[in-house]
Amino acid sequence: MTALLAGAAQAQLLPGNIGALPGQVAGRVIDPLLGDAPASLGNTVNGPVDTLSVRAAQTLNRTSLRDLRLERLQALIRANREVLEADDDGQPVRRGEIIALDASPALLARVQAAGFSMLREDEMEGIGVRVHVLSVPRGESGRKALERLHKLAPEGAFDLNHVFEPAGSALGAAADAAAAAARSVRDRGDSIGMIDGGVAAHPALAGASIHQRGFANGGLKGSGHGTAIASLLVGEEGAFRGAAVSRSLLAADVYGGNPASGSAEVIARALGWLVAGGARVINISLVGPPNRLLARAIELAHERGVTIVAAVGNDGPAAPPMYPASYHGVISVTGVDARDRALVEAGRAAHLDFAAPGADMVAAMPGKGYTKVRGTSFAAPLVAARLAAAGGSPANRVDIVADEAVSGHGKVGRGIVCNTCRTVPATTP
Repeated sequence: MTALLAGAAQAQLLPGNIGALPGQVAGRVIDPLLGDAPASLGNTVNGPVDTLSVRAAQTLNRTSLRDLRLERLQALIRANREVLEADDDGQPVRRGEIIALDASPALLARVQAAGFSMLREDEMEGIGVRVHVLSVPRGESGRKALERLHKLAPEGAFDLNHVFEPAGSALGAAADAAAAAARSVRDRGDSIGMIDGGVAAHPALAGASIHQRGFANGGLKGSGHGTAIASLLVGEEGAFRGAAVSRSLLAADVYGGNPASGSAEVIARALGWLVAGGARVINISLVGPPNRLLARAIELAHERGVTIVAAVGNDGPAAPPMYPASYHGVISVTGVDARDRALVEAGRAAHLDFAAPGADMVAAMPGKGYTKVRGTSFAAPLVAARLAAAGGSPANRVDIVADEAVSGHGKVGRGIVCNTCRTVPATTP
C-alpha cells in the first residue's frame, strides 16, 4: 500500500458515484490521506484518477499517516528538483533561497560580502513587513547557508522559503479561473478572504461577488481545492449553499497551478493583499512547518484586527504540529463526520479551537457538478464564515462562535460549529 501511495506530490480524486444535487452531475471523492498515485495511473491536473477508496485509507494508523506525509513531501521535492530542496526536517523549501526580514542596509551589505546575492525585495502591502530574498552561494544548500548566516549575523531574522500544501486534497488545476474572475464583481457585504489555489468557474459561484488575484509565477489558475473552499464560503445553487453567501470573497491564489509554489513569501504577500483589501476574516486551508516570515505576517495582520482561521491538516496526530494553525492567535480547526466524530486522520496544532463538518459532505468542483470532500481543509472555511458573521472585535467573534458550539466525540476543541452547514451527498443505489 505504501509503495502505491508514494508516487507523487498531492492527494487524489477517488472514485465514488455519490449522486447529484438537482441539475448537477455526480461527483467524486477528494481524499486527504493519499499521496499521488504513480504516473501510470494518471494526473489529477488533467482529470480525476481512480485509486484506493476512502474506507481503505481510513484503516491507516498514526504511524502510517506520518510516514505517508514524509513520502508525499519527498515525492514533491523529487518531482521539482530544479526549484525545491529539503530542510533539516525534510520539508520542501525553495531551492537556494533565504528570506531576510526587515534587514538593515548594513546587514545586507555584510551578507552580500559573504557571497549571498539579492534575488528580490518587497515591502508587502497591508502589513508593511520588508522582505529581501537572498540567493545562496553556488554549491551551498539552503540549510547550510542558513546556518552560516546565523553565525555571520546573529542579530538578523532569516529563514528558508518553505513551501506549504493544501490541507485536504489535490490542487487539481483547471483552466477557467479567468472566466470565474471576469464574471464576478465586488458588490456584496463585507469581504471574507481565502488563501489557496485559484477559484474556477462554477454555476454555484456565478452569482457570488468574487475578486481574485494570482501571486505565484504561474498567475491565476483555478484549482479543485480552491474552488471547493470558495463554494463552501459563498457558493449557492439548488440544494447547495455556502456558509457565507452574503459576503464578498477575496481569493488569493498562491499556487498558479503549480504545487511547487505556495511558498511562505507568496503566502505572506497574499495575506498583505487581503488585509489591505479589507478582509476581516481570512481562511487558510494550507499546512506546513513554522516559518519566521509567515509568523511575522500573521502577527502584523492580527495587529490590524484581522482574524485568521487555519486547518490543522490531515496527517494524523503523530505528525508534527502544523502551521499556520499552531501560531498564537490563529483559530485552528479540525473536522468531524456526520456523527460528530473527529476525523481519524486529523492532524494537530499547538492548540485546537473549533471543529466543523469535514466529511460526509460535498463541495463544488471546477466547471460544474459537486464532489464529496473529506479533510480539515473543508471544515476551516465553515468556521471562518461563522466568525465573519459574528462581527465585532476578534475576541468578540471567537466568544460568539464559542457560545454556539456543541459537543462532539474526540478532540473537537471548544466544540463543533456550523453543524447545519453540511450539504450531504445524494443517496445512490
